[in-house]
Parts: sequence; structure tokens; C-alpha cells
Amino acid sequence: MIIAMQTNASEKQIQAVIDHLVALGFDVLRNTGASQTILGAVGTRVDFDLRELELLDGVRQVHRVSSPYKLAERSFRPEGTVVDLSTRVQIGGKEVVVMAGPGSVESREQIFKAAEIVSRAGAKVLRGCVFKARSSTQAFHGMGEDGLKLLREAADKFGLLVISEVTESSQMEAMMPFVDILQVGARNMQNFHLLRELGRVRKPVLLKRGVAATIDELLLSAEYILSGGNSHVILCERGIRTFDSHTMDIGAIPNAKRLSHLPIAADPSHGAGRRDRAPAMTRAAVAAGADALLIEVHPDPEKALSDGAQSLFPEQFEQVMSECRVIASAIGRTI
Repeated sequence: MIIAMQTNASEKQIQAVIDHLVALGFDVLRNTGASQTILGAVGTRVDFDLRELELLDGVRQVHRVSSPYKLAERSFRPEGTVVDLSTRVQIGGKEVVVMAGPGSVESREQIFKAAEIVSRAGAKVLRGCVFKARSSTQAFHGMGEDGLKLLREAADKFGLLVISEVTESSQMEAMMPFVDILQVGARNMQNFHLLRELGRVRKPVLLKRGVAATIDELLLSAEYILSGGNSHVILCERGIRTFDSHTMDIGAIPNAKRLSHLPIAADPSHGAGRRDRAPAMTRAAVAAGADALLIEVHPDPEKALSDGAQSLFPEQFEQVMSECRVIASAIGRTI
């Protein structure tokens, strides 16, 4: 349920409404904007008259939200959420934020070279996984905590932030000092235990859509994080499984923005599955309204220990960044 307070509602009136909702058995989340306060009441009670709330002092409108993802729904924050990563980097604003780097941290030399490449081209966030969830037991599963230290050191040297994937809750404590954004991979989109744990932290979470998940299911997963009190959630479209081997659902980007106030990123590397297709998917994602891009870039993709076929060569990344700046400018955004 959404309660929109009057623009001139006093703090005393707002608190009285919150207290009333709590007494009815609801959990209440408050969103105070520049001119109005919106209250989100989460609970299962349906045995009362909405007019009871509309009569309270300071209340302008009350809406019963029928969707199961009340906190992620657009009506909870109509102006959209902006996730602040630092004083100079925000996801959900005018700038399309680029997060780029190799699929895995492999060595000191590799991650420092990658950080230099993506920073020079205009990326703001260095990506690199140190805990890899792989389909094969024989595949490279990451450097673990040693990789975290290298990732942070390389990012700091080139003025970048860090995003890395968390695959289980036991890794979170080790990751917190080194990572600015915790990434949830497609395989873990419905790992509800992990999502609940991420709801307890106060660090941005990028939540990837599962390979066979609907947008509604993605938003339901986001609800687990939001309901824990962590409002810093970024959705991510990474491609879905269809009759073809790789399909990027470009339509998911404007659809998610219509349904939810949360910013949405696009992962054209996984969506395309091959570096020759990734630039086109990247350009399309910017045109469709993506708030951020997650792009795999490797100093030497042909020698990569993971996802080399979908990783861009440095010169490819520089080219696609130039092309995307033109597209972003045409739709009133920047990169």
C-alpha cells in the first residue's frame, strides 16, 4: 500500500500516520522527496477500509498496490531511484555509468592492465570476479580473497570503483572492505537466503536477471533485498535463454523502467555471448534507456581463463565507448 502525504504535511502528521500503520500490523518504509513524503506499507492485512487512512491528518492519497513487489514498484518512488556510488558516480541519473573489466581476476599484471584500459576509455567502475560460479567443475573458479586485494589496488590506482560477484553469503564479510557494488549473478537470482543477507548490508547490489526469469520474477527477487532495508538495488538485464543460444532482451530495459523505480543496467557481453555481437547489443542497450553497462574487456581475450570469447579487445572497447557517447547525447544523456 502506498500513502502519499500532502506537500505541506508536518513531521508530526507523518509520524502519526506511521504509528497508525505499525499499530495495524504493517512494516513501513519512508521516502521523503524534495516536495512530498511517500510511505510504503508492507503487510498482508486487507480487512480494513482505505478511507480510514485517507481521513488521517496530512494524508493526500492512499493506493492499494496489487503487485507482489510493492517496494520495487514504480509507484513507490515515481521519480526513480538514483544509487549513489560516490560523490561523483550515480546510477539512475543522467549519466550512463560504464562498468568494465575482465570476467575474472587472473593475475596482478592482467587486472592492472585491464584497469588502465577501461579507465582510459571512460569507465567508472572496474569489474572482475574472484569467486566464479561455473557450470563445469573443471573451469577456473577464481582467485578468491587474493583476487579481491588485487582488484581494489588496481581500481584505486586508476581512480575506479569496484564491482564483483558474491556467490554465497559466507563471502560477504571478506568482500565488504574491497568492493563498492556486490553483484548477484543470474544463477543466484532466486537464491533467497543470499538475497535476504544482502538486504541487511548497506552497500549497492546489482541483481542480474536469471536466464529463464520473467521481469516480474526479477522484481520479486529485488523485493527480498529491499524488504531487508537495503534500498540500493540495481537491476541488470543479461540475456535470456530462448531457442537461440544467446538472446539479449532489449525490450526488458524499458519494460523494467516502466514497472519499477530501480535503475537498470545491461550486460551485453553475456547477452551477446560473442565479442563480434557485443558492440551492437551495447549500442542498443544505451538507446533503450539502460542506466549502466556491464562490459567484459580483457587485455588479451584469447588467453583469458574465463569468458574470453565474449570479452572485447581494448581497441573494440574504445570504439564502442565512442559510439555510445553519440547515442547517449542523442537521447539527452552522457557517458
